[in-house]
Amino acid sequence: MPSETSKSTETLAPRDEALPGPDPSGLSPETPDAVATGPRVAGAVVGHAKDVSDIEAGLDALQTTVAPTASRWSKAFHAVYPPVLAIAILLAVWQTLVWLEVQPIYNLPGPEQVWEAVTRAAASGTLWQALGTSLERGVLGFLAAVAIGTPLGILVARVRWVRVSFGPIITGLQVLPSVAWVPAGIIWFGLSDATVYFVILMGAVPSIINGIVSGVDQVPPLYRRVGQVLGAGRFQMIKDVILPAAFPGYLAGLKQGWAFSWRSLMAAEIIAVGGGIGFGLGAFLQQGRELSDMALVFTAILLILVVGMVIELLFFAPVEKSMLRRRGLAPETSTSKGSGWLLRRRELAAAAFGR
Repeated sequence: MPSETSKSTETLAPRDEALPGPDPSGLSPETPDAVATGPRVAGAVVGHAKDVSDIEAGLDALQTTVAPTASRWSKAFHAVYPPVLAIAILLAVWQTLVWLEVQPIYNLPGPEQVWEAVTRAAASGTLWQALGTSLERGVLGFLAAVAIGTPLGILVARVRWVRVSFGPIITGLQVLPSVAWVPAGIIWFGLSDATVYFVILMGAVPSIINGIVSGVDQVPPLYRRVGQVLGAGRFQMIKDVILPAAFPGYLAGLKQGWAFSWRSLMAAEIIAVGGGIGFGLGAFLQQGRELSDMALVFTAILLILVVGMVIELLFFAPVEKSMLRRRGLAPETSTSKGSGWLLRRRELAAAAFGR
């Protein structure tokens, strides 16, 4: 009998060791069943952790823009050819209108006549003098508008009674055409650079103020609560929480402020001519009108347009692109090399959440 019992015990032991899952009897880890079950449970936990890490990596990938690995020449080509193509189309339409003689040649000069006027003005130095004067005034006036409008915008955005009292007036000043300030500036400051800067400030400062106010209004209240919990004071709250979160609206106000600065400058230079006011692009445009030289007028118009475009492309566009990239808002294109990998990650995340 003892021998039969020992044989049955030896036969049953391997069956118990092969049982999957945890031991329902609560055996200690030293028992053979627990020793056999432990590796399987640990393996399942490791596999589950790996799946979770893959899902988390996929969710992180959904919030990360994958930049295409293109060469510098390829990037430069794709950045340059769209505006070059647009310019070529406009020049073709312009030349077609000249050939159709929609207007006499002295009223509608072609690209060739305008180019000749550009070369003549450049050779005489008139073009560079006008361009340098207007650029200096525009940049200095815009920087002064930023220095004045930024603190005023923060004050209007943060102090309720200031917003209620002066908010409608600031909006009205923004709507008011800048050219309306030119006669007042001439009477107050005479034909001097002070008149030009006064008109620039009156045109740009309201736009910058409203841009800051709009950006501050769009800051989530949770950001302020987090700043309060972390013990941020009033100044730290503005510097480290509100202004960084309101930067998109502030940047939009700066772009609009530059546009108003440049327009206001041209209006002031066209009307206020002579005296000690200097010779800028506006005076250059007015000179072409007085001489009835449409090629000169077109030259001034093109220079004014090119300066606005260059400032936008060299300053505002890179800043805006960098801001969007840092906030995860940069657009993704389906032609990027990482799109297939992102698609697989999206499918993994969708399967994990049962979508």
